[in-house]
Amino acid sequence: MDMFEHQFEKQKEKEAPLAARMRPSTLDNFVGQEHLIGEGRVLRKAIESGQLPSIILWGPPGSGKTTLAYIIASITDSHFSPISAVSAGVADLRRIIEEAKERRKMHLQKTILFIDEIHRFNKAQQDAVLPFVEDGTITLIGATTENPSFEVISPLLSRCQVLALNPLTADEIRIIILRAQKDRLRGLGTLNIELVADALSHLITMSNNDARIALNILEMAALTTPPGADGKRSISLATIEDAIQHRALRYDKAGEQHYDLISALHKSMRGSDPDASLYWLARMLEAGEDPLYIARRLVRFASEDIGMADPQALVIAMAAQQAVHFIGMPEGNLALAEAAVYLATANTVNERYGLWQGI
Repeated sequence: MDMFEHQFEKQKEKEAPLAARMRPSTLDNFVGQEHLIGEGRVLRKAIESGQLPSIILWGPPGSGKTTLAYIIASITDSHFSPISAVSAGVADLRRIIEEAKERRKMHLQKTILFIDEIHRFNKAQQDAVLPFVEDGTITLIGATTENPSFEVISPLLSRCQVLALNPLTADEIRIIILRAQKDRLRGLGTLNIELVADALSHLITMSNNDARIALNILEMAALTTPPGADGKRSISLATIEDAIQHRALRYDKAGEQHYDLISALHKSMRGSDPDASLYWLARMLEAGEDPLYIARRLVRFASEDIGMADPQALVIAMAAQQAVHFIGMPEGNLALAEAAVYLATANTVNERYGLWQGI
């Protein structure tokens, strides 16, 4: 790389989005996924020893799949060849494989082929990679948000270890945000940002456990907030709302509003009002309530308030709970909505038998 290319790369890095600039380069700086890369874990040992098998990283957006792949390549001194299944084809795969063969022969260097969104590759494209994963020409790291059991062909799946990444927790998102706020080299430290407490809380909630979303919103809010007389850029809740283009709903998952809203949902269903039931359901979900908590309450309502007046109600409620657990959010919203409407329009015990049931 000559001087001009080096300057170009530096400028490109400087202009990259905050989420890209803040990407950690070591396992010690990586936030989350302790079950995979924590001290003493098998994956961490494999990475540090350079004996990493081909793997498929399965997890939600913003959980660190791409970052982890870059760190692995750096630690293992492997050549890193990233491609996106959205735009790459068989010709790209063949070129990378030929280069990997030459690199292995001439320099004894391993090649990591990172395929982002691997679930978008069709069978022919996955078949093209298969023999070279098997003979060790390349080490495959695939990243997907979809269940690999359904999206990756069985022969390739059997030659890779599937590693499930968890959604980042609120505390982990907070660590990432505060790190970007203070980092003067790659982050926003030179802007002298001050995040108001409720703005930080709302940003964490609305990031939906996605670190990339959280950092993108933070960067937009910081760059559009002028410094005050003291030189500080004070980012308020209103600023975060404006950056997200979504109004913050007043809600406290551990306080009175938590119980008031779930009570309102119960009363709406008990009053056979599906419209009100959908409103209170959406109100809680939009404010960041745990969908599985709502699912549990629907199950309780189906068994206590409806019971044998409509035995199918419990089946519907349990199906909604399973759907939320299986596919996650936001797709699980529909299953909860269907269950809420069914429960609101079903006969209750006191309607059918004239009995009173407390909640």
